[in-house]
Amino acid sequence: MKKLKGKAFIFGHDIDTHEILAARYLSIQDSRKMAEYCMRDVDPEFARRVQPGDMIVAGKNFGCGSGHEQAARALKDSGLSCIIARSFGRIFFRNAINIGLPILECPEAFESVNQGDEMEVQIGKGKIVNKTKDENYQAKDFPPMLEKIIESGGLMQAIRKKTLR
Repeated sequence: MKKLKGKAFIFGHDIDTHEILAARYLSIQDSRKMAEYCMRDVDPEFARRVQPGDMIVAGKNFGCGSGHEQAARALKDSGLSCIIARSFGRIFFRNAINIGLPILECPEAFESVNQGDEMEVQIGKGKIVNKTKDENYQAKDFPPMLEKIIESGGLMQAIRKKTLR
């Protein structure tokens, strides 16, 4: 899998799906338009500042709360290349995998990475490099089937490509 590169956006613990994308925006049909409201209640400037390839580094239980899949979709459509967190809400974890948004569990990264640090991630190896601090972290490995889903761009694309065999 290719290397992902971008700067870090730091968020704390227990960021729920309604903080990622508030319910008042769920009726928007265009997911790219929905991304304009991503993280608005936590960081009103996030959608304006995020650049393609950037990453979120967060605390425990990122994406907890309701299971609305639009939260993961809004993050992906905002341009984020991946999310690194101490842990994820289980439904959010599954929704992210289903749409091909790489997510990595790595408590060490959350403890060390600062806002704006330049990051590099190798998903298949779970290798995370903080280029700003010249530090390396190791995320939990994905099972091969989940890695194939992410590489395919999501569950439906993996099924279409018949890569899950």
